[in-house]
Amino acid sequence: MANTSIRYMVNDVDKAVEFYVGALGFELKERMGPAIAMVTYANLTLWLSGPTSSAARPMPDGRKPEPGGWNRLVIEVDDIQALHTKLQAANVPFRNEILVGPGGSQVLCEDPSGNPIEIFQPR
Repeated sequence: MANTSIRYMVNDVDKAVEFYVGALGFELKERMGPAIAMVTYANLTLWLSGPTSSAARPMPDGRKPEPGGWNRLVIEVDDIQALHTKLQAANVPFRNEILVGPGGSQVLCEDPSGNPIEIFQPR
């Protein structure tokens, strides 16, 4: 079976790598010039594609791939409060406060390009 990856469009690949590696504990797997980097977390590979990557080329109907939106990767943690505190101290932007629901707790932070990451702690 092939590996599974997620691609995020980012405004600045260097800042994205710094965020995912420094703030969230990903590891840099590969760097392809200034346009693309691949970072890993457990068995997830996240492709960070900048504005000069082929993935950023306009679609035939004129739409342009861009960062942001609401689809997101989810990182499961054992202590959501500790990571929330660490990310706040690093001035990482959040879309909300920690929410507690029937399945656990979650909070949405943003990478430097505005892509959402859900931090989730199961019950």
